[in-house]
Amino acid sequence: MTQPLLFQPLALRSVTLPNRVSVAPMCQYSAKDGIAQDWHLQHYGALAASGPGLVVMEATGVSPEGRISPHCLGLYNDATEAALTRLVKALKSFGGGGAIATQLAHAGRKGGAATPWEGGKFSKDGWPTISASNIPFDTDWPAPAAASTEDLARLKACFVEAARRSLRVGFDLIELHSAHGYLLHQFLSPLSNRRNDGYGGSLDNRMRFPLEVVEAVRAAWPADKPMGIRISTSDWAEGGWTVDESVIYAKAFAAAGIDYVCVSSGGLVPYAKIPFAAGYQIPFARRVREACGIPTRAVGLIASPQQAEATLAEGSADMIAVGRGFLDNPRWVWHAAEALGADMSYPPQYLAVRGKIWPGAAIARPQAAE
Repeated sequence: MTQPLLFQPLALRSVTLPNRVSVAPMCQYSAKDGIAQDWHLQHYGALAASGPGLVVMEATGVSPEGRISPHCLGLYNDATEAALTRLVKALKSFGGGGAIATQLAHAGRKGGAATPWEGGKFSKDGWPTISASNIPFDTDWPAPAAASTEDLARLKACFVEAARRSLRVGFDLIELHSAHGYLLHQFLSPLSNRRNDGYGGSLDNRMRFPLEVVEAVRAAWPADKPMGIRISTSDWAEGGWTVDESVIYAKAFAAAGIDYVCVSSGGLVPYAKIPFAAGYQIPFARRVREACGIPTRAVGLIASPQQAEATLAEGSADMIAVGRGFLDNPRWVWHAAEALGADMSYPPQYLAVRGKIWPGAAIARPQAAE
């Protein structure tokens, strides 16, 4: 039987993903001093054991001030490295078979935020931030410092050191966060980058620092291991970053050694008018994929297996990232396989709930009846 596209493997350098389902990176705001806790083990463990082709861990700060919030993961010292090493080793023992990735990030001017359930504004436990220019994220946020050339060298070194730590941790691949209004995105967008030096003004200049980070990390990461990147293709605001610029950026980072791109949008300014609807970012993914020829991951309100399969079938993407769908149903990938008629292995401890075996599946999941 021919497998549905969603359940066909995808090779990225030396890593072969067993299927095209990715767990999207989703902040858990549950670390202490950047150190992963038991919450991360149960959260990622449940997801990894259910067999997605790729689990991308949440945005992980490459320095303490690079974290989004005081409760976000980091990978910048021996303690954060040791905690992630234990976590990744455990995830790989659970038998899901997928690859495990870290998303290396620096929040820039959006660092030091409170958790969403605390309002998401700048935290009382926040810190001085840094960005392309000294433009605050919002009216009640502090203005960041505009990065000097010395700061840029230090920030780049933080990404490189985090990549080296990622290798020791045991991650199969790394993904750079260049989306959602964080530091690399802040350099790209004219709404947050008003510099008048070689890192501001023209598109080539605004792309310069992000591409320097890409090149430096690619040089530090083994040549046989894949690297991805997440981008926002639109700021959804007048005068902001556009999909046309995203295509040019994607061609440049693909030439620099990036193996796939996750196509998202928004996050740079709080006044963006985003037309949330099912699959609203899929046209952006298709545009980047067609223009650049780089493997592309679509994300954004893709909730059903049928919608995911159709996105691949129409040529809009090579992978699908599911976020809140996995929070709602950590077994999303099993149920997708049942709905699409795919052949997929289960951990032996959970074989009793396969649609072919468990009579209750026809009641709980009518599509599981086989």
